[in-house]
Amino acid sequence: MGDMTNSDFYSKNQRNESIRGGEFGCTMEELRSLMELRGTEAVVKVKETYGDTEAICRRLKTSPVEGLPGTAADLEKRKQIFGQNFIPPKKPKTFLQLVWEALQDVTLIILEIAAIISLGLSFYHPPGESNEAKQQDGAAAMEMQPLKSAEGGDADDKKKANMHKKEKSVLQGKLTKLAVQIGKAGLVMSAITVIILVLYFTVDTFVVNKKPWLPECTPVYVQYFVKFFIIGVTVLVVAVPEGLPLAVTISLAYSVKKMMKDNNLVRHLDACETMGNATAICSDKTGTLTTNRMTVVQAYVGDVHYKEIPDPSSIDTKTMDLLVNAIAINSAYTSKILPPEKEGALPWQVGNKTECGLLGFVLDLKQDYEAVRIQTPEEKLYKVYTFNSVRKSMSTVIKLPDDSFRMYSKGASEIVLKKCCKILNGAGEPRGFRPRDRDEMVKKVIEPMACDGLRTICVAYRDFPGSPEPDWDNENDILNDLTCICVVGIEDPVRPEVPEAIRKCQRAGITVRMVTGDNINTARAIAIKCGIIHPGEDFLCLEGKEFNRRIRNEKGEIEQERIDKIWPKLRVLARSSPTDKHTLVKGIIDSTHTEQRQVVAVTGDGTNDGPALKKADVGFAMGIAGTDVAKEASDIILTDDNFSSIVKAVMWGRNVYDSISKFLQFQLTVNVVAVIVAFTGACITQDSPLKAVQMLWVNLIMDTFASLALATEPPTETLLLRKPYGRNKPLISRTMMKNILGHAVYQLTLIFTLLFVGEKMFQIDSGRNAPLHSPPSEHYTIIFNTFVMMQLFNEINARKIHGERNVFDGIFRNPIFCTIVLGTFAIQIVIVQFGGKPFSCSPLQLDQWMWCIFIGLGELVWGQVIATIPTSRLKFLKEAGRLTQKEEIPEEELNEDMEEIDHAERELRRGQILWFRGLNRIQTQIRVVKAFRSSLYEGLEKPESRTSIHNFMAHPEFRIEDSQPHIPLIDDTDLEEDAALKQSSSPPSSLNKNNSAIDSGVNLTTDTSKSATSSSPGSPIHSLETSL
Repeated sequence: MGDMTNSDFYSKNQRNESIRGGEFGCTMEELRSLMELRGTEAVVKVKETYGDTEAICRRLKTSPVEGLPGTAADLEKRKQIFGQNFIPPKKPKTFLQLVWEALQDVTLIILEIAAIISLGLSFYHPPGESNEAKQQDGAAAMEMQPLKSAEGGDADDKKKANMHKKEKSVLQGKLTKLAVQIGKAGLVMSAITVIILVLYFTVDTFVVNKKPWLPECTPVYVQYFVKFFIIGVTVLVVAVPEGLPLAVTISLAYSVKKMMKDNNLVRHLDACETMGNATAICSDKTGTLTTNRMTVVQAYVGDVHYKEIPDPSSIDTKTMDLLVNAIAINSAYTSKILPPEKEGALPWQVGNKTECGLLGFVLDLKQDYEAVRIQTPEEKLYKVYTFNSVRKSMSTVIKLPDDSFRMYSKGASEIVLKKCCKILNGAGEPRGFRPRDRDEMVKKVIEPMACDGLRTICVAYRDFPGSPEPDWDNENDILNDLTCICVVGIEDPVRPEVPEAIRKCQRAGITVRMVTGDNINTARAIAIKCGIIHPGEDFLCLEGKEFNRRIRNEKGEIEQERIDKIWPKLRVLARSSPTDKHTLVKGIIDSTHTEQRQVVAVTGDGTNDGPALKKADVGFAMGIAGTDVAKEASDIILTDDNFSSIVKAVMWGRNVYDSISKFLQFQLTVNVVAVIVAFTGACITQDSPLKAVQMLWVNLIMDTFASLALATEPPTETLLLRKPYGRNKPLISRTMMKNILGHAVYQLTLIFTLLFVGEKMFQIDSGRNAPLHSPPSEHYTIIFNTFVMMQLFNEINARKIHGERNVFDGIFRNPIFCTIVLGTFAIQIVIVQFGGKPFSCSPLQLDQWMWCIFIGLGELVWGQVIATIPTSRLKFLKEAGRLTQKEEIPEEELNEDMEEIDHAERELRRGQILWFRGLNRIQTQIRVVKAFRSSLYEGLEKPESRTSIHNFMAHPEFRIEDSQPHIPLIDDTDLEEDAALKQSSSPPSSLNKNNSAIDSGVNLTTDTSKSATSSSPGSPIHSLETSL
């Protein structure tokens, strides 16, 4: 009926809607208000306004059987009147907006200031001097800044584009803090460098040598001061890790591209990295852990429990006829089994998977359901009670040739069996089915099936006389006194790769929890098959109803302390609703029960899963079974709906974190060495051994090339052998700090050796204290070349950050790394041999090259020496880049007022509003029920010991506060309980008992009897059920 969320469409078309809607007999506003109603209110509204559903179809010019006419003109007209059926995309930001956001980065602001200063200096022309060399240096420094700014801006574009909503990337917070710390240190070093140079020059010139300040010498002195200032800017530029944003984006973008091949479509870049820190995964069962291909594997028919598909000849003809008709007719006619697409493949299941499993059972019995459907087409169905979460069953009424009626029913066995008073025996004849027979059947058939991980479905029927015609609206009488035909056990096999994937998660320190709508026995059995739980372990399996009872206080309010007692041991949440899932996820994320805040990933496929997907640190939507709203609310879409793809996402996330750490280890080593060389060299020789243009090349190696080389390392299985880093772990570990300082010591020792005695070693002229515009020297060229060679070989060392010895392990699996290292080496040869004056280089001899390469190779040997030193002995080493608890701001508080709400979120919130309206309506009816019945419960048991939902609702002390409409006490899954109140119930299991045995499954063996409060058609409880 069109896009109900497009407010622009409404505003533009509100005036003409009634006129244009007249073509179809009802407007979009009318249809929207009708959709907001539920239960009996909707039925009354339809009758009062339109007459019946057939009349609505006639007004809308459609058919309940054939659908829309489908002509192009008709469809175009409907689009104009009712809107298009799609979620409108969010308006993208302009390029200038993205650039402006990128320029807010602290690192870039420092570089922008340096760029402006360098630009100004490059245009300075002192009178009476030729300043080509000085201009060149200034221009080079100026050129360096915009280049880096552009890189950083480009890198930050994608990242910042998604950060307007909420900053939930742990890594980004750590990087920002680290960049600010290094930037401040660089600024201090830069200022000290300039001050020392100016003071040294002033004291040496005017105090020691006692030279007067002559006016004609002023341009020369100014040139010296400008040169000192440029050196200071160079030190600052080298110190600032401007390559960090670029490295993050390259790593994320590369990972996102590769993750597509692993069936992970990443919608938000930071979700990829966050997944590497995940400590908990709340997964759906059907389709994610299982294949979502339902198959009947056991059956109870004709008083016999078959552990495999029975032989058709063993089933009585009358029973077989009833069974085939009941399954074929009482299913959506859109559910069908089609021949396999490829030879040797399994038949193709189309439509509802459970119904497809039952239809497959008919085919396995060598029967044809299509013939039955042809004989009884859909339009001949007299009455259909569709499946919903209240009924937990589906029923279809047909008219027989003798004008009598027959109703076929199917549904959850524990629900339908309670409504059966007869069962077909081996001869196909009905016999009595008393409550104790049902209890015995539950013990001997239903529970064994459920313990095998099977979903149990009961198929039944009932005959009605033609005259007088039954009151079909009186569901309580109609859906009762059934005759059971059979009970089948449907298996949804666990995906073969899932147990191994879950084992990898557990080994990696990630807790996997199953959140499902299945009953507790089936859920537990599947959890055991998957490896989520292991018999004998201390764990919890709860149903949604019991979970709600344990986490709420006497007022019905959720308490975090109560959740904290449950979630650490909870492994299976069965018979749960989307509300329960959201409550669980929020409870785990908000918990301060553990040392570090939990990072939670969640899977979901339905529209109602939207809030949980939004709340989670990483939301996974199903690409095949997921709705558009779920996909919009998610961070990553699993294109194959497979749990093992989540494990691959964890690997890639951890790989991103490690790639950034590798880059940091490499860059900070270069930073430390370059800053100290520039600072010390400038202070002692009044000139930096590394010129501005050479620094530009070193920075290119450090930033762009190193980002590409180290950030594109492919992930390995070893990433899953360690625990998650968590939010509080420092970005630079003590092992990394050991590597950074260790390699810095090696490089500084050799560079200072070359700086002060290099000319004697190579028997060349000294480059120290050279005149202002002297040509490039071999001495400083060797220093520059050796410095670059050491960085190249140290780049290989930087591939390992956990103290591994074999730094070459897997190097050939990363062709980008090999290409960049070899390419950098080739460009370095060109720069040194042919760079000349622009690069301040003098060509070197072959033996000089060999020494430079030899010293560079020494980095690999020195790396082995450093790896030998145990980190535990180096207590003085500090870690860096740690996020403190104060810096962890809850997601909801970040930019909450400024958060942009896109169309998908509006639709999501609209669904929540409808949910809350329904809840308020329930609350009102609960109060009515309590008012009518509070006197009946005086002196009865306390609310904690009640198992029926109606007991909870009826008890005067158990109320829902209006101040918290966002906490629904009752979810629709609870209503699977029979309408009759149980006279007695066992108290809930204590948490101190063996938790592996704890569940709050429905006690099917308890004999229920009708009480004064049974849900008769006229009772308030019945109206509550219908309204729900």
